[in-house]
Amino acid sequence: MEDLIDKAKVLIEALPYIRRFYDKTIVVKYGGAAMVSEQLKSSFALDMVLLKYIGINPVVVHGGGPQIGKVLAQMGIQSRFVGGMRVTDNETMDVVEMVLVGKVNKEIVALINKHGGKAVGLSGKDGQLITARKLHLSTSHRESPPEIIDLGMVGEVESINPGVIRTLESQNFIPIIAPVGVGDRGETYNINADTVAGEVASALKAEKLILLTDVEGVMNERKELIRSIDAGAAREIAEEGVISGGMIPKVHCCIDALRQGVQKTHIIDGRVEHAILLEIFTDGGIGTQIVGNEAS
Repeated sequence: MEDLIDKAKVLIEALPYIRRFYDKTIVVKYGGAAMVSEQLKSSFALDMVLLKYIGINPVVVHGGGPQIGKVLAQMGIQSRFVGGMRVTDNETMDVVEMVLVGKVNKEIVALINKHGGKAVGLSGKDGQLITARKLHLSTSHRESPPEIIDLGMVGEVESINPGVIRTLESQNFIPIIAPVGVGDRGETYNINADTVAGEVASALKAEKLILLTDVEGVMNERKELIRSIDAGAAREIAEEGVISGGMIPKVHCCIDALRQGVQKTHIIDGRVEHAILLEIFTDGGIGTQIVGNEAS
């Protein structure tokens, strides 16, 4: 009987959050281990279905770097990275689009539908969802002028068409978005999935942006998890070198989204089963939430 009562307490704890987020949009960047482990993939799909059934509108933006790398290796094409970004020539872009749009995206859609959801796969080309322009990366050296690095068909978001997503949401579909954009001449661009998730959340004025990672969240100088931090303090620890590597662009992605109207952002550990439900519907959460300065 006590086990049953404990289950009821979990539901009661979740109730105010369900009420608060009813009919709100939550954008999730799906990537890392959560896309590899069969158990975690199933857990993620169930989370998305549950959110939709209780009246919350999840929007998923997914990555696929390891899957792209695997296919490129099988084809004898060497992967090359600069500043953490894949150099994408025309041949590589064909593979990126094939893997992200034709394989990974459809696998996610199929899994959510298998668990009782209604998911629809999209790329940035669908309905001009993501218009993009070429990303120009420059490096600076003290003793020489900045160097422009050509990353090929790597892009940055120019605009998001939220109408496509809103239409799907109104018909109870879960949009699953591959981070591929289209240029003004119809050219295809490979875009960082975190960036796309942040821009989609901003365009939708989403209640939350949640980035799944393979770490617990943002750590302080003592390597302890920061449960909650405001945007200003998050910017400071990034500038002071407290956080490093791949966490820096994720934190800046969250800060940018908050500045553009997203209510709260979260960086959480996707290696935990049902990580999204635990972050949204429990008092303590499991990762790091970054909030606007006015909300701190």
